[in-house]
Amino acid sequence: MSVKRTLFATDKIGFHLLHTLFQTSLKHENIRRYDEWFVTSLLIDNGRVEGVTAIEIRTGELVTILGKAVIIATGGLGRIFQFTTNGWIKTGDGMALAYRVGVPLKDMEMVQYHPTLLPNTGILITEAARGEGGHLVNKDGERFLKRYVPNKMELGPRDILSRAEMSEINAGRGFEGPYGSYVNLDLTHLGRITIEDKLPFVKELAEKYLGIDPEHEPIPVRPGQHYMMGGVHTDVHGFTGMPGLYAAGEVACVSMNGANRLGSNSLTECLVFGAAAGRSAAGYAMRMDSPSFGNPVQGEAMMEEKRIFDQLLKHEQGERISSIRTEMQNGMEKHVGIYRDENSLKDGCRIIGDLKTRLKNGIVEDKDHVYNTELVAALELDFMLDVAETIPYSAMQRRESRGAHYRTDYTKRDDANFLKHSMTYKTNGPPRIDYSPVTITRWKPEERVY
Repeated sequence: MSVKRTLFATDKIGFHLLHTLFQTSLKHENIRRYDEWFVTSLLIDNGRVEGVTAIEIRTGELVTILGKAVIIATGGLGRIFQFTTNGWIKTGDGMALAYRVGVPLKDMEMVQYHPTLLPNTGILITEAARGEGGHLVNKDGERFLKRYVPNKMELGPRDILSRAEMSEINAGRGFEGPYGSYVNLDLTHLGRITIEDKLPFVKELAEKYLGIDPEHEPIPVRPGQHYMMGGVHTDVHGFTGMPGLYAAGEVACVSMNGANRLGSNSLTECLVFGAAAGRSAAGYAMRMDSPSFGNPVQGEAMMEEKRIFDQLLKHEQGERISSIRTEMQNGMEKHVGIYRDENSLKDGCRIIGDLKTRLKNGIVEDKDHVYNTELVAALELDFMLDVAETIPYSAMQRRESRGAHYRTDYTKRDDANFLKHSMTYKTNGPPRIDYSPVTITRWKPEERVY
């Protein structure tokens, strides 16, 4: 944030990237799209991934899609939290798919919060607003960051700014509104020309969702979950360690970002490691024979269909999926959020464990097969609870503070005991936590000073 190092298309770079990628994909006839499909499991034969089972949402049919290799690129898991900048589809599906077939999830305790999202929607206000000179102020009109990052102020790292905001709110110096507590992002001193030329989308969002003109009024903001440094364990080629399975982007953890990501590094990560995973998977596929629809794969598909029917569609009475999901989000926000300690993390483990048990008696009231979005939501929740559980368990074992992982009972970094990656494995009971060494080449870890 202290050095201008990113190219922008005003403040709508994501919008332009998505449109360009989508339009480009339509130009190539050899790219087959599966729009409105939902993957439910990976198919394994002789220890090798050979495809997926997926539901076509339009018809409700569960089908088997075979392939020599599978690349998971499903993004993050923000929707397990109450406040998040992530879209509705960021439910941790890809992480859970790999986790369920034995691939470890790495550094899941490393959850990044972003300091400026709109409290009522979760929509992110870009860092460019602070980069252009916006001020964060409390209810006393004070630029409170002078107490936390006096040398960087609004250009400080996301984790410290998010903690600073929550400290102000917890101390009673925040504002109160219909969607909870917040602080203000003040752009009024920037003037009309700067806001309209450099921050037009920020102005549009504030006016559309809050009825606020940022040229004349400050914007309410609060921290929210934004990004996962942790994810599916991969090497630099996107390989997960399971033959035929690769991952890239936020769903993966090659650990380029360590315990804390800098703004805009995720895009370059997607470009570099997406290309690497694609090349690696293509090279693997060229060496392998095409999978055939035989008994092992067919049997797995039938088992998956039975699991979905028995667990979710067969029940006539039970607990609503939406209530379990809301409790999960509230529990994760309260006990596994910005500030953590032993007791809160134990509560988080207990709550998620209880919710997983309750989901077994969850009910999908819509029994139809066509566009059954309630069934999709139930399958998403099943994935979400699996990955949600890994966060408090791995955070509880990391008895230190490092990057985005901050514990009030262990406030210092402890390189002697915890300069290592956490590796979380799925079991029939609670997750198992193991560790792997950190690869350090040129840059040695040093204390952050602001």
